[in-house]
Amino acid sequence: MNTIPLHSLSVVLLFFGKLIARSRLLLCRTVITDNRDSDTLILVDNSFGRLPDHLLIEIFIRLPVSEWAQISCVKKQWASLFLGECLWQAALMRTFPSASQAKRWPGPIPQGLSKRRFAALYVGKHIFALDDEIDEILGHTYLFLKEQLELSNMPPPSGILHGTIIDQFITCGKSRDVAHELASQIWLAVLDNLDENQHTFLLLKRLALEGDVFLPFPYSRSIKVQWRVFEKLFTDFRDCFDPADYYDVLAIAKNKFQPIPSAWLGF
Repeated sequence: MNTIPLHSLSVVLLFFGKLIARSRLLLCRTVITDNRDSDTLILVDNSFGRLPDHLLIEIFIRLPVSEWAQISCVKKQWASLFLGECLWQAALMRTFPSASQAKRWPGPIPQGLSKRRFAALYVGKHIFALDDEIDEILGHTYLFLKEQLELSNMPPPSGILHGTIIDQFITCGKSRDVAHELASQIWLAVLDNLDENQHTFLLLKRLALEGDVFLPFPYSRSIKVQWRVFEKLFTDFRDCFDPADYYDVLAIAKNKFQPIPSAWLGF
């Protein structure tokens, strides 16, 4: 990839920021008036139509990650860059320069290409606050569990998912104690970041109703994870229950935890 002088790039970035702001204004105007769809496209094409892809990539990866999804919708050329490997390789090297030293690992959860690695490292930094040490497998495991729980109409039993996570950490050289603790962190983080919708309610109810199966340490699930499932059900999703389901889940909670919080009581 060609290098770009920093002073030249800063000028381009400043101009690009103004262009994005004006493009958003035109897009809003287009939605309101339902015409002149070509205004934004002509503006963008005239200003950036001649820039090579490598320069666009250098610009995009210097903008906030929260802006990337919106930028990719402005133009087909830009969308194709976000679908390609080159942009994510550049983003990976700029944001996580030590990622190039990471080695591939064995186990059931793959490393993936640059986009997947960027997402995993971003999760590791912003959800697990790994500022001093890049533990990429933690982010990959989080993405694996969250996708299994969110995207599938019938996710695998939680025991299978939990065992997969434990096996992955042990295969990567973690001790049994560390694998147990990391798996608990993964579960708690995923449970706290699930969307509040009907699918999540049914998922949590299924997790609460799953029978306990004795498994040896470290495959036994943390009591903190089991508690969080019931806590979310009886606080965030209380209104989703019908009376029969509520009392069934409450009876299981009473068998698992003594005492239970008074906030969980009262349908």
